[in-house]
Amino acid sequence: MVETTTGGEPDDGAAEVLDRPLPDGVRRRVVQIVSDGFGGLTVAELPVQLRQYARFAPNRRAKFAGNAMAAALETDPLFRQRIAEKLREAQSELTGALDSGSPPPAADPLDVAAAAYVLRPPGWVKLVTAAGEEALRADAERADEETRAELDRLREELAEARGQTRTETERLRTELESAKKEAESLHRKLRGALSDVKRGEAAVRKLRGEMEAVRGEGQAHVSAAESETRRLKARLSEVEATLEATRRAAREGRSVEDMRVRLLLDTVLDAAQGLRRELALPPVSVRPAETVDAVEPGRMTPKDIAARALSENDPAILDQLLALPQAHLVVDGYNVTKTGYPQMPLEKQRLRLLGQLSQLAAQTGAEVTCVFDGAELAAPVLLAPPRGVRVLFSKPGVTADELIRQLVRAEPPGRPVIVVSTDREVADGVAKAGARPVASAVLLKRFSRG
Repeated sequence: MVETTTGGEPDDGAAEVLDRPLPDGVRRRVVQIVSDGFGGLTVAELPVQLRQYARFAPNRRAKFAGNAMAAALETDPLFRQRIAEKLREAQSELTGALDSGSPPPAADPLDVAAAAYVLRPPGWVKLVTAAGEEALRADAERADEETRAELDRLREELAEARGQTRTETERLRTELESAKKEAESLHRKLRGALSDVKRGEAAVRKLRGEMEAVRGEGQAHVSAAESETRRLKARLSEVEATLEATRRAAREGRSVEDMRVRLLLDTVLDAAQGLRRELALPPVSVRPAETVDAVEPGRMTPKDIAARALSENDPAILDQLLALPQAHLVVDGYNVTKTGYPQMPLEKQRLRLLGQLSQLAAQTGAEVTCVFDGAELAAPVLLAPPRGVRVLFSKPGVTADELIRQLVRAEPPGRPVIVVSTDREVADGVAKAGARPVASAVLLKRFSRG
């Protein structure tokens, strides 16, 4: 159906309306034209619904935005006009022929119909309809040709299949005859094999009887052997028990004799020690030559050293004391550390003093005992005493001063014992017990001298 103006003649192609759906072939060409011209427009020139496809490639745009572009071309005259201008630039010859009303006879009817749909020249509906009909005829002819070709191909395949069927039938007949002959031969062989099987079964039954007889005889021999093995094992167990009893008796005999000898020896030793205690005999440490009254060169006592012209604060006096034979240095630990470095924590005070005492013991060879007050401890002290230094902590309720006095009293009379403490009470107490008190400052000076 074509709408016309009042004078009866078409005024413009825009007034014409297509009264049927756009043929598929024409629609595909129209979408391609819109997609090609799409890229030449700015985003502002595009309809709102098409702006999201502005950056798509032409083929991708045609694939994903085909329906939207076709709808915009149909409903937006301004957009159609812009696409028409791009089409005139791209296909000037075809568009010029359409504007003049005489499309090129050699042009593809689908291209002509698509261009006419976009340009909307007078009579474009006829061109689109004719192109659609032409496309339908072409499709029908193409389908007819394809159908004829397919029919010819099927006829050829049918003839070939019939020939193959005849050949296959002849081959199967030949194979059937051969199979029949082979089956007859197999039947004959089967009958012979059945006869052989029957003879074999009879031989197997005979062999089974002989095997049962041999098995019974073997089981009898095995039972006899097992009985003999059990008897031998019992005999072996008896022999092993006898041997073990003999060995145990021998060991017990030796143990009793050893025990008797050890008991006699312990009795003799205990008797000797008891006799020594009863008679209060001292160890034999005096030789006859030592009973002669004389003065030995170089023998000095702590009192002799104290009488020499050295200052009480001179560290050399400590060196002379430690040079005495079997000298024992007893140190009041916290009295020394709180005199020398009271600002340090107790743990670091102990470690520093013990390290210095270890060096002094190595230099002098004297026995060194360091005493700390256990009341200063919040928990047991975990430390490894340095080499050459004995470290003692007083028990709960016992002061370090009392522990020092106990150590001095434990030493035999005459042994050089040097006690380092600034405590006057400690110094007086150990002096009465025969020890030589030395001030803590003297020991600290000795440490600083190296």
